[in-house]
Order: sequence, then C-alpha cells, then structure tokens
Amino acid sequence: MPRKVVITGLGATTPIGGDVPTMWANALKGVSGARTIEADWVKEYDLPVTFAAQVSTPASEVLTRVEAKRMDPSTQFAVVAAREAWRDSGLEDIDHDRLAVSFATGIGGVWTLLDAWDTLKAKGHRRVLPMTVPMLMPNGPAAAVSLDLGARAGAHTPVSACASGTEALHQGLELIRSGKADVVMCGGAEAAIHPMPIAAFASMHALSRRNDEPERASRPYDVDRDGFVMGEGAGALVIEAEEHALARGARIYGELAGTSVTADAYHITAPDPGGLGATRALKAALFDARVQPSDVVHVNAHATSTPVGDKPEYVALKTALGKHVDNVAVSATKSQTGHLLGASGAVEAVMTVLAVYERTLPVTINLENQDPEIPLDVVTSERTLPAGDIVALSNSFGFGGHNAVIVIKNV
Repeated sequence: MPRKVVITGLGATTPIGGDVPTMWANALKGVSGARTIEADWVKEYDLPVTFAAQVSTPASEVLTRVEAKRMDPSTQFAVVAAREAWRDSGLEDIDHDRLAVSFATGIGGVWTLLDAWDTLKAKGHRRVLPMTVPMLMPNGPAAAVSLDLGARAGAHTPVSACASGTEALHQGLELIRSGKADVVMCGGAEAAIHPMPIAAFASMHALSRRNDEPERASRPYDVDRDGFVMGEGAGALVIEAEEHALARGARIYGELAGTSVTADAYHITAPDPGGLGATRALKAALFDARVQPSDVVHVNAHATSTPVGDKPEYVALKTALGKHVDNVAVSATKSQTGHLLGASGAVEAVMTVLAVYERTLPVTINLENQDPEIPLDVVTSERTLPAGDIVALSNSFGFGGHNAVIVIKNV
C-alpha cells in the first residue's frame, strides 16, 4: 500500500482575502473580487478590458521592503501564502533533507521581464537590474519558498498553464509516496495582471468585456457568460506522510487521496469538446484514490466562464461519474476569485480541503440563467455536506491540453 498523505497546513492570498480565514469567509458569502483597474496603463494602452481580480492585500503590506524589492510579484504572493501555510501546519523541528517544495506558475515573472525590457530600451543595459533573471524565471516562486523554509529534498516547478497549481499537488503526492520526502510545500502563484497578457487574452476573445459591471462578469454555466476574469494571487498547502503528521500530533484537514494528470493532445488552447482528456483524468484520479464515483459528493470545478470551456468539463464529469453526477454539488469559485491561471488550482484545492473539513460549500455567484446544456447541481447558496465519509474533487485544465485532478477525503 502507498503511504497515506494528509493536508496539515493552508495558506492563500487572493482577490477575496489576503489570508485563508478571510478568503474562506468571503467564499461562503459569495463575494466578488473583480474590480476596475485603477492603474494609468489601462488608458495608456486603450485596453478593451479594464477590470480584473487583483489581490485584496498587497504583498508589500506583508513582506519587508527588502524582500519585496528582490522578488517578482508572483514570487511575493508565493512566499506570503507559503508562510501562512507553514505557520498553520505547526511544523517546527523537521529534517530539512526530507522537506521538498512543489510550487507552480503558469506564466512566471511577466512583470519583471517586461519592465526590464522597457528599461533596456529606454535607459540602456546598465540600468537593467542584476536580479532580473532570478526574478523573472518561472522557478522563482519555488526557489524562494525553498530558501525560506530550508527545503532541501527538491524545489520543483510544474508549468502547465491553468493546471499548474493542481499538478504541483500531484507531484507532491508522488514525492511522498515514493519516499523521497516526508513533507512537501505545494502551491501555485501568478501575477499576470499586466497590459500585455490582458491585451493578448482579449485579442483571443477569452476575457469577459463587462467593463461596466466587473463584479458580475465571471458567470460560469450562465447562458450569458462571455469569458473569464483575470485574477492573481497564490495558494499553498502543506502535505505530509500520515505517520509523520501523527507522530507530531498535527491537526489534519483531510487526506490527499489521489491525483492524476493527462493531456488532450487536441489543440493548443481549445479543450477537447468531448472532454476525453478530462474524463481520463477524472477516472484515473478516482482509481488512484481507490474510491468510486458514488463516493463523490462535491466538485470544485475548473469552470472559467468561457463559452467553449464550461461544457466539456460537464461532459467529462457526466462520463466519469455516470448518473451519480446529478447528486454531486458543484462549486465554481472562479466566479468570485477570477481566474488565477497557474495559481487557480492551488487556491481551489485550499477551498476543496476546507469544504470537506468544515462540510460547508463555497458558492457560485452570477448564475442567473443556467445553460440547459450544463444541468449540474450548482451551489448558489449556503449548503452543507452530509455526515460520514465523503470525497471531493478539484479539477484544473490548461492551455496546451493539460488536465489535472485531485481527490480529497475526510479523515
């Protein structure tokens, strides 16, 4: 039997809360993090989308000035979330050779990269900061978290677009099961609310253009959905071998019972309309966790609010869960947080763990006229989960055809 892996620490900085308690309270109430962007560059570049879901607590309010100056915003978010998760875990005396990091991103240090390019063009090479490369590299968040914690069993960086954060948990689980680590800090971070990514996503018609009502823009499963809302932030989870957690008397939120990763091999941006890759990911995750479709009571769906993205996920859920899909309560929390790209899976994993631990579900907002082709039981108001043994899933799918699923069980 593989080692059982449990979750003992949670951290987050998001558009609906700068820490886990605040985020979770707002997720249960249905608070939108989308706001009009106040930065001058919105008008300077005449962007067609003028809003996003920015973090509610700037990292500069949490980190020291020196720390923030040496990190890209994506790394700042990662360190903030990881430190909260570490404190929450209660870990103190630990063999640092048995501690690993798996911290993901979808894009990486885009602010650092493009700011350095602007500096080079305007002021010449001597004004480019010496720390530019360490700050822009996609493994910057994982490296910074590893340095912060003294994690010497490996610092890994899954980069698989919007599946990245969930894939970090997949990798962390495998590190513990294989015996290469006892504890892994897993997570995802993203800071891409920048004029270039916004312009690019808008050009491909992926973003909602509800500039006059940003709080209502992200509307998964609604017939009037017109694209996702760009978000930013980070989520972090401490996972560890069950025997390690029990030996130190840790508080355990739940079990990371199974994971899976598949690829569509269909299209660079569009999901397989038949949900074939997602279906295989769901089935493989259930198999890995040794649970049945009938055990699942809750799904935190990928559900980005794009016209073409939401339906294939439903098709996959229906195929993988069969008739039982009608009995599963589905939350689409990007309706509140926006789409945090490479951080989304980690943030949604935190919410899924809390849903199982507290047996209370985060709500989906802005669902006013549900698409009849997606007849899921969507959670739009306060709802609790039943007593007894329960199983929840969290799905993430990304550009490139990446699919990742995790399975959370109560303990």
